[in-house]
Amino acid sequence: MSSAALYPFVYLASQSPRRQELLQQLGVRFELLLPRPDEDAEALEAELPGEAAHDYVVRVCAAKAQAARARLVASSLTHAPILVADTTVTIDDAILGKPVDADDALAMLARLAGRDHDVLTAVAAVTADGALLPTVLSRSRVRFAAASGQMLRRYIATGEPTGKAGAYGIQGRAAEFVEHIDGSYSGIMGLPLFETAALLRAVRIDF
Repeated sequence: MSSAALYPFVYLASQSPRRQELLQQLGVRFELLLPRPDEDAEALEAELPGEAAHDYVVRVCAAKAQAARARLVASSLTHAPILVADTTVTIDDAILGKPVDADDALAMLARLAGRDHDVLTAVAAVTADGALLPTVLSRSRVRFAAASGQMLRRYIATGEPTGKAGAYGIQGRAAEFVEHIDGSYSGIMGLPLFETAALLRAVRIDF
């Protein structure tokens, strides 16, 4: 493929249905490039002592991008650019990752209720020849209304907090708690589309 040519699709190294929906919104064709069973994907998300949330999410995103590139090189798949993202929620300088169970989800949501918090989403892209572009960071501020324990438990019972940073998904039932947003709605969902589109153009994806 010549240097001026465009690639018809990007590999998405994410299991998130929201990120898939957002790429579809942009009209981007993609193929999933997910961790193999022998990969310790969770280890990439381990926090370092004293690590700030913005440093954490950028580091994890870059590590996931490098792991995805290695996965592609080890496969027989066609080489094409790769897109990776990572999202975290932070409040009081603490990183709120994915809840381990319902009690953990309740503790996170109770901490967010009636307050502002930040949602950070980092996005990284790898060119078809393996170069990792500088990771970009989207920062949004979200204000949750006050909510009773009963309201939070009812939300948790839907199962929606499972697998989501901060124990909520803004595109779902948690919208009832969101009083105000300052930033990128798609970034809060997990893939800031403005920044993502720029990265996709930089790695020459045709969309």
